[in-house]
Amino acid sequence: MKVAVAGTFGPIHDGHRNLFEHALQYGDEGVLVAVTSQEMATSSRTREVPSLEDRKAAVREEVENLNEWDRDVEIRTLNDEHGIASTDPSIDALVTSPETAEKLADINANRRVNDLEPIEGILVPYVLADDGERISSTRVVAGEIDEHGRLLGGEEN
Repeated sequence: MKVAVAGTFGPIHDGHRNLFEHALQYGDEGVLVAVTSQEMATSSRTREVPSLEDRKAAVREEVENLNEWDRDVEIRTLNDEHGIASTDPSIDALVTSPETAEKLADINANRRVNDLEPIEGILVPYVLADDGERISSTRVVAGEIDEHGRLLGGEEN
């Protein structure tokens, strides 16, 4: 099965690592990591986002460190929300978080329009920080938590 996973991935945290691990585990025919373009990444955020080149390099490093299955991995730039998953006939499944799971229906509708088979979803639960809230890049950048979900700069419960 060829598995895709997509995101901004900046900065990378344990939630992203969980997505990558699932993609690598199931992607016995290859893994495609789609990293959002700089335009996409910054259009929906007010916070600072690392450059596309830096995010791709960080993804490459993390995936190499996690790739105990020795999967073939390709990293591409995602220029629109459903682009790669909607048009690439080689993709069999998409790894999603609860936040992005609902996008699978739109992707599969687009695949049908493109005369492609629908893809499966591999739902990966959120990784929670020490405070029980989900780990996110926004929280890491804000200094609330570190990349592993440990609380920073405040009182710990």
